Amino acid sequence: MSTPTTNQVDVLIVGAGISGIGAAYHLKTRTPGTTFAVLEGRDAIGGTWDLFRYPGIRSDSDMPTFGFAHKPWIHENSISEARYILDYLEETVRENDLGRYIHFGHHVLSADFDSDAGRWTVTARNGQDEVIEFSARFLFSGTGYYDYAGGYTPDFAGIEDYQGTVVHPQFWPEDLDYTGKKVVVIGSGATAVTLVPSMLTGPGGRAAHVTMLQRSPGYVMSLPAADPSAGLLNRLLGHDRAYQLIRRKNIRQQRWIFKFCRRFPKLARRLLIADVRRRLPKDFDVDTHFSPSYDPWDQRLCIVPDGDLFKAISSGGASVVTDRVDRFTPTGILLESGTELEADIVVTATGLNMQPMGGIELRVDERPVELSETMVYKSMMLSGVPNFVFAIGYTNSSWTLKVDLVCEHFCRLLQYMDTTGQATVVPVLDDPDMERLPLFDLSAGYVQRRIEAFPHAGTRGPWTAEMAYEQDVDRLRHGPVEDPALRFTPRRKAEVAA
Repeated sequence: MSTPTTNQVDVLIVGAGISGIGAAYHLKTRTPGTTFAVLEGRDAIGGTWDLFRYPGIRSDSDMPTFGFAHKPWIHENSISEARYILDYLEETVRENDLGRYIHFGHHVLSADFDSDAGRWTVTARNGQDEVIEFSARFLFSGTGYYDYAGGYTPDFAGIEDYQGTVVHPQFWPEDLDYTGKKVVVIGSGATAVTLVPSMLTGPGGRAAHVTMLQRSPGYVMSLPAADPSAGLLNRLLGHDRAYQLIRRKNIRQQRWIFKFCRRFPKLARRLLIADVRRRLPKDFDVDTHFSPSYDPWDQRLCIVPDGDLFKAISSGGASVVTDRVDRFTPTGILLESGTELEADIVVTATGLNMQPMGGIELRVDERPVELSETMVYKSMMLSGVPNFVFAIGYTNSSWTLKVDLVCEHFCRLLQYMDTTGQATVVPVLDDPDMERLPLFDLSAGYVQRRIEAFPHAGTRGPWTAEMAYEQDVDRLRHGPVEDPALRFTPRRKAEVAA
């Protein structure tokens, strides 16, 4: 893939994952006169889907809503393996000739906005360890919220004494052979419930036994890997026409499940646990291992396709232990209950670290931007930061639903500014006493560890951080671009209003 010859563009996109590719597509198709480039720190597109290589890695949302609105998902499985997601992203890049805009091996270090010039100067380090500067009118962050440099592992006592292999899923060794090995997977989230059945049946080998060791249980819901109604619609109508129907159906289903869980948490809890109970042997202790202490959607629900986790447990190949780690021993893990789990391999599926805006140092007129002190505007811009847009997906629906809406609104904003001759735009919070809320309302450990470092949400108007697709459709797709909270500066005087 070739890259543009100029380092000066209208929009500079950081990240060539789903968000960055989505932004590039929308800019090219909706604002064809806009110049842009994409900086990607790695040597391949895909972000998470290219970085993570652990067995069984797959989507935790259905692909007709996780895919882009403009490109049908045609694979038979709605819950898909990472390799097919990568194929889909590569097809999107190839079909829309987006590859020529991508600079691989460019890790962004900092970004400085000059109000007089009305432009960002972005500093990046390339694969040859050279520092290169780019100039852009707008900066678009498509970096997500995970720290790709390191996952989260608690400080386990005695881990240096352990004589087996310890692996974090974020850095899975390509040559790891777990055939015939006893494996303990520490964790109960999406990664753990994916790994357990996959290590019994996957191409990387067949473990002798896999134990999922969890401090506390989470909600696990089984969904069909292949949506039979989607298959029927695709056969009857063809992929292009069927896709929009399937997508609308799945969006409504996602939203219905979430709202039902929030409105009737006790009933939702009973239904979710009853479904688990019917999928496991009668003597299995569901109350201990699959009955969380919190309400549904206080943390994300874990999806298992075709109940593969429950099948693995029922077959005897996998087991669940709910206990706390006391310490590692030379041959395994000693639990607080006094039980020792023998393990040839321990997988620490203990979570990820969150990082706002890819760790990029932002400055406006030489003043550092303290992200935790900013407020989000329409969940896509930051108070006091001019010409800056970011895309962070939903926590309770498919990530890409939000990305598409943010990119649509961004393109409308660019068109408005070009039509009216504006150089800069900055959201300004008129009420400094507005209550500040966490950007993500989840009690999960990975969120709570770092959420205070992120921008905050407000309680009203455009400062709320909606996790509701239908509300974002109203304000991002159909709502006006002009807003009392936005301060525009004409091209002839590129001074940002304070």
